[in-house]
Amino acid sequence: MSCGGLAVAEWAIDRLPPVSLAAVMDLAELQTRTDRKYVVGPEVLGALAEDAGSRLAVLEIDGLRAFRYESVYFDTPALDAYHAAAQGRRRRFKVRTRTYLDAGVTVLEVKVQGGRGETVKHRMPYEGADRRRLTADGAAFVFEHVGAAGVSLLAPGLVTSYRRTTLVDPAAGMRLTCDADLVCTSAHGPSVALSGRVLLETKSLGLSTAADRFLWSTGHRPETLSKYCLGMAALDPRLPANKWNRTLRRDFGWAPDRRRASQM
Repeated sequence: MSCGGLAVAEWAIDRLPPVSLAAVMDLAELQTRTDRKYVVGPEVLGALAEDAGSRLAVLEIDGLRAFRYESVYFDTPALDAYHAAAQGRRRRFKVRTRTYLDAGVTVLEVKVQGGRGETVKHRMPYEGADRRRLTADGAAFVFEHVGAAGVSLLAPGLVTSYRRTTLVDPAAGMRLTCDADLVCTSAHGPSVALSGRVLLETKSLGLSTAADRFLWSTGHRPETLSKYCLGMAALDPRLPANKWNRTLRRDFGWAPDRRRASQM
């Protein structure tokens, strides 16, 4: 697997049987779903994979089990999407392009938070050359799903890159994504590496999964976070980071740079 931050879990994940991308999409596409997110050490992921035994399979494409991703997040000049997440507003949305670098495929995604906490994701194929801007077709697609007047103001705010391994529980229709080696880069240039930990996300139809229950039994609880918000908060000390402050400090050794804040 050889995936930087996931290397400690390699021995357990490499023992899992492979599953194809087509099978993953058939079993656990889950465009409307409940997500639970965790930040753990790589050794916890290894223990989870070992505990699952034959229940889990790992996505494998052309011999690869860890894949490079790049996401470009769009926001308004006032950072409406960031503040909506910080304030926990219901029915908020997120717009991003996602590029699967190893496959050379890009999509535009609109994630809408439902009234009962479920996430509904809409996506369309997108040109890789356009991944850092919203085309007219892209803006129309976003407007179709959110109907927000601010769509015309959306511009790139943050680029994230990381490596992902995907585990699937075929019987339960559950998908578990495991992201490591996260680097967040502001549209204005500065970058921050949030490495050394693994961001896990269980995706299911609502019920707790075996992976959730294992994590709970080892003292881990779901966290309210997103790569976009973690990266923005880590890069800009002026932003309200209350919801992510504990995660940034505990897991990534982050502390706000007050001198930088006074200069911005």
